[in-house]
Amino acid sequence: MSRYLPGVIAMAIIVVTSNILVQFLYGQWLTWGAFTYPFAFLVTDVMNRIYGPAAARRVVFAGFVTGVICSLIGTQIQGEFGPLVTWRIALASGSAFLVAQMLDVAIFDRLRQGAWWRAPLASSLIGSTLDTALFFSIAFSAQLAFLEPANDVAWANEALPLLGAGPVAPLWVSLAVADYGVKLAIAAVALVPFRLIVDRLRAQVA
Repeated sequence: MSRYLPGVIAMAIIVVTSNILVQFLYGQWLTWGAFTYPFAFLVTDVMNRIYGPAAARRVVFAGFVTGVICSLIGTQIQGEFGPLVTWRIALASGSAFLVAQMLDVAIFDRLRQGAWWRAPLASSLIGSTLDTALFFSIAFSAQLAFLEPANDVAWANEALPLLGAGPVAPLWVSLAVADYGVKLAIAAVALVPFRLIVDRLRAQVA
């Protein structure tokens, strides 16, 4: 277990940092957490490459537990408009993280014998797609209001031009598209540290 500890710590740091930074806006469509959270896929993929899917799943579970704790704490902290984290957002966050990361592990393992970049890129892109779709729909879609009837998400369903310039869509769709764009960009950029970290860890393990 000790050899997985750096991955567990890295995942916990990313999850905690993202839960804090999500409270602060960057521009109109993003929060600062959007720039840290995607690196969770990097941690999962590095662990998968070096130690295999079982180790990667342990790291994902550690991140999930950390996220649940952060969400529970957030539901008890009152902000200007109510709890910092609603139960619906907590459900969305935990579900999206666990399902998307586990899918990432499975896809990476399926493609691990191919070119070095294919498994991390494909697994991160597909995992990010599912993560974005699950989180924003569960957290903000009007069709799922029954999940937490007392939580008013009318603000997120206000009809506005997509990203301020496209076709009219609920606000949460613009938030999701912007978030997804950042995830795609980081998935590509993260290939560089992925290769460097994997090479270094392989040298240490050898």
